[in-house]
Amino acid sequence: MARRSLLFSPGDRPELMRKAPSAGADVLCFDLEDAVVPSKKDDARAAVRDVLSDPSFDPDAEILVRVASETVADDLDGVLGPDGDVDVRLDGIMVSKAGYAADIREVDNELAARGWTLPVFALIETARGVLNAPDIAAEGPTTALIFGAEDLAADIGATRTEEGTEVLYARERVVVVAAAEEIDAIDTVHTDFEDESGLREQTEFARSLGYDGKMAIHPAQVPVINDAFTPSPDQVEWAEKVLDARDEAETSGAGVFRVDDEMIDAPLIAQAERILERAGASADR
Repeated sequence: MARRSLLFSPGDRPELMRKAPSAGADVLCFDLEDAVVPSKKDDARAAVRDVLSDPSFDPDAEILVRVASETVADDLDGVLGPDGDVDVRLDGIMVSKAGYAADIREVDNELAARGWTLPVFALIETARGVLNAPDIAAEGPTTALIFGAEDLAADIGATRTEEGTEVLYARERVVVVAAAEEIDAIDTVHTDFEDESGLREQTEFARSLGYDGKMAIHPAQVPVINDAFTPSPDQVEWAEKVLDARDEAETSGAGVFRVDDEMIDAPLIAQAERILERAGASADR
């Protein structure tokens, strides 16, 4: 499935949650953490439950709820009910500030206690989370690692810069760990939602690092992100040529072959396969 774009919507704003699908994001995340002040948590949980239990709310996107790592039980009670008997449309849980594999197990256990089994999206946004990313990614429920640069910078005392070199090591580590576990990697937000050129540049850079998608904090960011993570017609044409030539080469027993003026070997074959996989997933949206 495509996870090019992940759009946040505050859990205490039901009108925004209901409008969120119109943005065209592959993943929608209703936020019970940073977007909601503590005094409105209960109201937000009820609002998320009401939206997700509405039979008319059935968008063509994955639906997540972001829970705070320190209030997992309360957040799940509010959305699913203490016995898990509230009938809601929910496809996964995002856990904020995942620092240990135990954080993933806690979410999984709390879901199981309510009769639910859901994938977990682990938000890596602390120094501890970066260091323990391999263990977090290896937990069975973990389906994606998400890199959070802003909270990480605050956690380590770094100054955020336009170039982002202060978080580059962590950004690369997250995508490498996700690749090793064969799960998705989703990149950090671009906080200036009016800066379309900067968003496009950062999204293309994330794609070049190997990320599968990027988070969005405003609906206007979604088309830019989707476009950057959707292979172009030229890329698809190249990939199809490579795989056609590969099939011919396998018949003749050749290990290396030429497409146009380019010598093709195993890494480029893998790249071509990835391009067509992404193109197919994007077309299904």
